[in-house]
Amino acid sequence: MHPYTNQINIGRIATSKKELIDILKAWLAVSAAFGIVLGSSLSNFYASFIIAALTVGVGFLLHELGHKFAAQRYGCFAEFRSFDNMLILAIAMSFFGFVFAAPGAVMISGRINRKKNGIISAAGPLVNIALALAFLALAFANPPPNIFKLVASYGFIINSWLALFNMMPFWLFDGYKIWKWNKFAYSIIVGMAFVLVFGGNFAR
Repeated sequence: MHPYTNQINIGRIATSKKELIDILKAWLAVSAAFGIVLGSSLSNFYASFIIAALTVGVGFLLHELGHKFAAQRYGCFAEFRSFDNMLILAIAMSFFGFVFAAPGAVMISGRINRKKNGIISAAGPLVNIALALAFLALAFANPPPNIFKLVASYGFIINSWLALFNMMPFWLFDGYKIWKWNKFAYSIIVGMAFVLVFGGNFAR
């Protein structure tokens, strides 16, 4: 147990009340912010909020939880913490028609080397790639027009871009740590994300 948290075990997953609250806050805030932006093109805010929650919200949070689960497999303490000021900023900016979202991050402590850090970092973009493929399958399984097609289209586009964006090889981005660990792995992940982003217009 980490000295700064009251651990809760859900199966093999270690979490805490603080983490669960922060996950809920981040998911609701990101969904609300993007729901407001989507609301400019969707007549019903509640519908846009649900679509955002199932696509953007899920994409952001599962990306971070991918890091968490990978880190825990290496025996590290890993918990998500929301950036409350950034969540407020995201909602405020959404009223101007755009969103800069940095909902939070997974705080990791433990003994990790460059390889482990690279694998932990790769887990996030790989989750987004998996989600993009799942939404793509949903898009083909449901002919338009219906709500599933709309959710699938947004989910595919958003998760494809999240994967590619996070692979930028600059400080603080996942791509920087993956590049330092294994350039071949970096190239494969970037290649998959690139194909999804620029080769997936047919899913729209």
